[in-house]
Amino acid sequence: MALSETVPLSIFNFTPWVIFFPLIGLLFNLIFGNRIGEKAAGWIASVATALSFALAVALLLALRGQEEAIRLKLADWISVGTFDVNWIFRVDTLSTVMMLVVTGVGTLIHIYAVQYMYDDVRHNHDVGRYRRFFVYFNLFIIAMLLLVTADNYLMLFVGWEGVGLCSYLLIGFWFEKGADGIANAQAGKKAFIVNRVGDFGLLIAMFLLFGAFGTLQFDQVFEQASGASVGLLLAVTLFMLLGVAGKSAQLPLYVWLPDAMAGPTPVSALIHAATMVTAGVYLVVRSSALFTLAPAASSVVMWVGAITAIFAATIAVAQYDIKRVLAYSTISQLGFMVAAAGMGAYVAAIFHLATHAFFKALLFLSSGSVIQGMERGAHPKGRSHNNEHDMEVDPQDMRNMGGLDRRMRVTFWVYLIGALAISGIAPLSGFFSKDEILGAASTRSLPVFIILIVAAFLTAFYMGRQIFLVFSGKPRSSLAEHATESSPVMTVPLVILAVLSVAGGLLNLPGVHTLGSWLEHSVAAGLEVEFSFTIALISLAVALAGLVLAWVLYGRVSLGRNAFTDPLAGMLGWFFKAMNRKWWVDELYHAIIVRPYNYISNVLLGEWFDQEVIDGAVNDVGGLARALSGFARRFQTGYIRTYALGILLGAVAIVFYIILR
Repeated sequence: MALSETVPLSIFNFTPWVIFFPLIGLLFNLIFGNRIGEKAAGWIASVATALSFALAVALLLALRGQEEAIRLKLADWISVGTFDVNWIFRVDTLSTVMMLVVTGVGTLIHIYAVQYMYDDVRHNHDVGRYRRFFVYFNLFIIAMLLLVTADNYLMLFVGWEGVGLCSYLLIGFWFEKGADGIANAQAGKKAFIVNRVGDFGLLIAMFLLFGAFGTLQFDQVFEQASGASVGLLLAVTLFMLLGVAGKSAQLPLYVWLPDAMAGPTPVSALIHAATMVTAGVYLVVRSSALFTLAPAASSVVMWVGAITAIFAATIAVAQYDIKRVLAYSTISQLGFMVAAAGMGAYVAAIFHLATHAFFKALLFLSSGSVIQGMERGAHPKGRSHNNEHDMEVDPQDMRNMGGLDRRMRVTFWVYLIGALAISGIAPLSGFFSKDEILGAASTRSLPVFIILIVAAFLTAFYMGRQIFLVFSGKPRSSLAEHATESSPVMTVPLVILAVLSVAGGLLNLPGVHTLGSWLEHSVAAGLEVEFSFTIALISLAVALAGLVLAWVLYGRVSLGRNAFTDPLAGMLGWFFKAMNRKWWVDELYHAIIVRPYNYISNVLLGEWFDQEVIDGAVNDVGGLARALSGFARRFQTGYIRTYALGILLGAVAIVFYIILR
C-alpha cells in the first residue's frame, strides 16, 4: 500500500475497510445467514454499514487541514502497454462527503429494513428471502462506496455498473408479483436496460479520454485537459451527460425510476436518496475540471436539469400512489442538482444532494410506515369481518387514506417535517440548499431561474397535497380506520432523519460556507453563490403559496370516502389527465422503441429470418447432402463385376493421363 507522504499513514491505511466491512457482512449472511435467524441477519448487515460510517467519520476528521488527496493503492489491476490502471482508493473532501452520506443514511435505512422486511416477507409468505435481501443491500453499499472512492474512471465504472446490477436485483425483489405476475420483473429489467443506454455514453467518454490522454486517472486527466481541443472536451462531457441522464434519471432516460417503486420501500429509499441516483451528480462534480472547460456542454447540462425538474414536478402533482409521488419528486430534485452542476454551482449541487438524502430517505421510509400501517389495518386485533374486501383496497393509493394523523402520530410528524423540508420552508435544510441553487440560477440564466421557481412551487403543492390526502380529514377506507403505528425499530430511524432534515442546513449556512470551504480542494472553482434576501424571500413565498393552494384544494374540504373526487382534476381537466398519465411518455416510448423492437425481434428475426433464412439454409444443406447421396447410391450396385470394371476404367484413365502428359 502506498500513501501520500505528506500525512501520517495511520487512519488512511484502513480506507479499504470502508468497503470491507459491508463485504464481511455480506459474506457472513451468505454463509451463515440461515443459521442465525432472520432479524440477526438484518442486524449483521446494519452493523457492517455502521462500521463503514464510523470509519468515514474518522477519515473526515483525519483529512482536516489537508489540501492534497490521499491515494491508497490496494492492488495492481490492468497493465497492458501504456494502459495502467490499479485499485487505488481516493480520500479527498468530496469522496468523504459522499462516503458519509452513503453510509450514514444507508445505515438508518438498513436498521429500518430489519423490521420492515420482517413484516414484508411474512405478508408475502416467503420468509426465505429475508437473508437474500440484506445480502443485496450490503452489495449495493459496496458498489456505491467503490464508485465514490475510486481514483480513476475505470474503477468508478465498476462501482457504476455494480449499483446498476443491484438495482435490478432489488427492484425486482418480488419478481413474481405485480400486475399479471410480471410487472415487478419488468420494472427491474426496465431499470437495467435504460441504464445500459446511459452506460454506453460513459464508456465512450472513457474511450475518448484514454485515446487523448493515455490515462484514466483523475488528476492526470484534469492536468492535461487544459491543453485539449474544445471539440474533444465537448464530446467527452456530452457523452458523460448521457451517463448522468441514465443513472440520475434525467430526460429522456428518467422512465425507469418511477417503475422502480416495485421494489420494497427500503430499496426505494436507498436507491432514490443516498446511492444510485446521486451517482450522476457526483460524476459531473468529480469531473468539474472538464465541464468548466466545456461551457457549451455545461449549458446543456443546466437546461436538461431544469427541464427535468419542472417536467417531473408536473407529473407528481397528479399521482395517487404515495410512492410514485415521491419517485417523480426525486426526479425533479435531481433536476435541481444537475442544473446546479451545469451552472457551475458545484457546491450547491452537493449541498442539495446531502440534504435531499436526509429528507427524501425520511419521506420514503415514512411512506413505508404508512403502507404497512394500512396493511395492518386489514387484520386488526379483535376484528375479522370484511377482511376479504379490505385486502382488495390498495394500501398505497392515497385515495384510500385520510385521518392517519391520529392513527400514526410519529409517522405523521416526521412526514410533515420531510414535506416542509423538501418544499423549502425556512429554517429546514431544503430551504438553504434549494436557495443556493435558485441564487445561482438568478445570476446564470433568468429563464432557468423562472423554470426552477415554478418547479419549487409545484414541489410545495404536491407535497402539501400528499400530506392532506394521507393524513388529514376522515379515513376513506376501513384500512385507514384501523391503521396502527409502526414499531420503534422503524420509527427511531425516522426521527433521526427528521432531525437531520431540520438541521441539515448547518452544513453550508450563508456567511459560513462550511461545505464550500471543505470542497474547494476537490472541486474546480465554479460559480460562487452569495446569500440573497430577495431570492430567499421569493423562494419562501413560492413554497408557502404552494402549500396554501394545496390546503385550499385538499385540506379545507371534506373528500368523499366512497366517491373520491379530486378537486384538481375538475379544475384542470385534460391537463390533470395528461399529468396523471405521465404525459403519455411511456406510451410514446412503447410506440417508437418497444413495439418496433419487438416486431423486429419477434416477427422479422424470430419468424422470418430465423425460420426462412437460417432454418432454410440448414434445410438446404441437408437437401444437398440427400441429393448427393442419392446420386452416389446409383453406383453402389453390389455386383463385383461392376466394381472390377470401374477399377479397370480408372487404371486406363490414369495410363492415358500419364502418356498425354
